[in-house]
Amino acid sequence: MTSEATSFVIAFAALLFVYSLVSRKISRTVVTAPMIFVAAGMLLSPEGLDLVELSASSSFVLTVAEVALVLTLFADASRIELKALRQKEGLQNRFLFLALPLVIFLGAASAAVIFTDLTFAEAAFLGAILAPTDAGLGQAIVSNPKVPVRVRQALNIESGLNDGGAIPFFIFFLVLASGEELNQPIGTLLSLALEQVGFGALVGIALGLLGGWLSGRASGAGWTSGLYHRIEFLALAIVSWLAADGIGGSGFVAAFLAGMASGAMGRRVEEEEIIFTEAEGSILSLAVFFIFGIVTATGLSTIGFPELVYAVLSLTVIRMVPVAISLMGTKLHRETVLFLGWFGPRGLASVVLLLIAIEEAEGLPGLETISLVVITTVLLSVFAHGISAGPGSEWYSKLVAALPRDAPELGEMKELPARPGFNAPENPQGNSREKTQ
Repeated sequence: MTSEATSFVIAFAALLFVYSLVSRKISRTVVTAPMIFVAAGMLLSPEGLDLVELSASSSFVLTVAEVALVLTLFADASRIELKALRQKEGLQNRFLFLALPLVIFLGAASAAVIFTDLTFAEAAFLGAILAPTDAGLGQAIVSNPKVPVRVRQALNIESGLNDGGAIPFFIFFLVLASGEELNQPIGTLLSLALEQVGFGALVGIALGLLGGWLSGRASGAGWTSGLYHRIEFLALAIVSWLAADGIGGSGFVAAFLAGMASGAMGRRVEEEEIIFTEAEGSILSLAVFFIFGIVTATGLSTIGFPELVYAVLSLTVIRMVPVAISLMGTKLHRETVLFLGWFGPRGLASVVLLLIAIEEAEGLPGLETISLVVITTVLLSVFAHGISAGPGSEWYSKLVAALPRDAPELGEMKELPARPGFNAPENPQGNSREKTQ
């Protein structure tokens, strides 16, 4: 291990230990773990105390980030039951199939207007990087039983699936932007993008179905011990990622679809597996936020007014307008639409996709602008959404308490497990409205 990686691991492990000692106390405040780890990364960076130095393009950084995203994609997809997408009262399909493409389109259009040096492909590439949401940054909402199940489920399922849904767009616009620079024909670029997505999908579905079937058979026969039943969950995600990557496919698409296919085979995701991946996934996710803080400190002085304007637009108009359009006809109150529109934090997926872009598109003319915009947007989101999640959910829950019982927000739905969060309550309460009254 290089001295650069060693200093990072020591600093991160020490910070993780100290945070763990006071985590329960901190969870009662508006301060979140990502906020602390990002701030610590900035403080310890060469721009601060100069104790830790990391390059955004280092293989160590990229590996940590990729593994974190792979585990998140697989865990989220396996946790979300496919039949949940068919729930009549659910809002998730509107978010995934209408709001997500609109967010990318509006993000691309806004970037093209604000940053005239970007090509359309680069602007769309930026829109795709900032499209995924991260419910972990607003855990106070998706775990708050006072917020109606229908609303919580919309945010929970959206954040669980839209990072996987955004990756094909990311791949396509990455290939398109890089190909424009190399003057490649559009047909060749499209073929390359489809090849990456297609190979990734084939590998992910095949391994997910096989792994889910084998897991179910072994578990049913009593062959699998508790410890290794949890480990297989982690192993299948990693195998899917690396196998697809090895044949030229997208490992992220493979990990996402492997998780979904595994669940579709009836492989029940049990509580101990969720706890296991929560621990492993949270450590890696916090490592990514620590890395993000170090990288952010280096470029903080170069962030200008245009980047700040776009970041604010990304967290408001670019997110809220598509959400409002997707919810037309649902008869939800405007406060609910505003609530759902605001709580679309940008976090882990956007950071990892940026690091991949830095690695894969090193010579892209607009990469510096794209990097600064993503850094600014995620930095604002970590703090703005982290601070507002608790007070925002309390404000909204009081509004909901005054609604009539036939309000569309209160539609009955089966609730699915939420993405494990950083400040999740230790003893989750019941999910029904009756338990909160």
